[in-house]
Amino acid sequence: MAESVPDPYTDPLVFGQRLQILRTRKGLTRDQLGGLVGKSGSWVKAVENGRLKTPKLETILRIAEVLRVRDLSDLTGDQSVHVDLFVGPGHPRLAAVKAAVDAFPVATAREAPPIEHIRARLARAWSARHSAPNHREVIGALLPDLIRDAQVAVRQADTGPARRAAQGVLAEVYSLAQFFVAYQPDAALLWRVAERGMIAAQESEDPHAIGVAAWLAAQAHRDAGPAHFDAADAVNLTTIGFLEPLLLEGASDDVLAIAGALTFEAGYTAARRGATGVAWRYWETARAMAARLPADYYHPVTSFSRAIMGAHAVTVAVELRQGGESVRQAASADAVTIPSRPRRARHRIEEARGYHLDGQPDVALATLEKAHEAAPETIKYNGYAKKIVLEEAESKIPARRRRASELAVKIGLLAA
Repeated sequence: MAESVPDPYTDPLVFGQRLQILRTRKGLTRDQLGGLVGKSGSWVKAVENGRLKTPKLETILRIAEVLRVRDLSDLTGDQSVHVDLFVGPGHPRLAAVKAAVDAFPVATAREAPPIEHIRARLARAWSARHSAPNHREVIGALLPDLIRDAQVAVRQADTGPARRAAQGVLAEVYSLAQFFVAYQPDAALLWRVAERGMIAAQESEDPHAIGVAAWLAAQAHRDAGPAHFDAADAVNLTTIGFLEPLLLEGASDDVLAIAGALTFEAGYTAARRGATGVAWRYWETARAMAARLPADYYHPVTSFSRAIMGAHAVTVAVELRQGGESVRQAASADAVTIPSRPRRARHRIEEARGYHLDGQPDVALATLEKAHEAAPETIKYNGYAKKIVLEEAESKIPARRRRASELAVKIGLLAA
């Protein structure tokens, strides 16, 4: 019987062994990982074989970013310090949301509220998410009842049209839930929510609901790592093809917007692959689609709009590791105000990544401070932001080190 592959999360392995196992799990070759961290494939091999010593913190953090490790100690093996990067520490309301998702209302004496009532509550929940700095706390309080009511509404629908309408609302409730569950320490729950959202959307036969569910599923695949990029593209491009016949003159703003959001997502994945020309072509196509929308339109789920395209350009440049281009795009995008606080904070984080790539760490830290002002819960759960803060907390320049350390305390990386 073949020996099982060691588990880097339990076995006392050295750094190089952990790196090799985690790299293999993500489906990356040594040359691919080396290219993504600014090294060669032979350098990765030498580290994995122990011929080179453990790299400096800056390189470790870059590797952790590429591999999207759950906890920095999973890569380093140092169990004395746990730093969550791409998975958050777990929101206090996570258990209640999980219980509502996992409930199975086969039979219940509870009477479902009217669909229009659930839809109105859902609209208020989306509005609260965009306007609240502590957006996870707000939607975490609303989600359990929304999930239960939407599930029961589907169960009690007594006609085909009523059932399809209820499935459409349930799909959107799951979409809201996926925003809450993302970056929480329960990957299985994330996938459960994503898959149930896709099923409900398909049952609704609503093109917009199908597009939203696909947009979120593609993100979940992409964030799982390079081995899942093909799955992200498959979901994304199939759904774009499904929506394309609906995009003629007279298409609703919501359908046009979700098609535009999916088009940009295809470019985002291409940028993660390092496919420069493909990434920017998808961005250009998405920008043309945004231009067809009213100037004040803002999609409630994806944030797709004219206003968001500058922020999307920053993201493409950052993912392509184009520091100078990131800074140029950030300067251009900064003139446009993004209505959503969490999306504005996310944009600030992307700008900070660009400044950091461009060798401007002080500007990057100042930009992360703006992200914290916009939505503290966004930066708290963002691995890219935490990576920059951790790296600059080790700076040899006292003022920069102090500034980074103060921000690390604010976002919960360091004790006060």
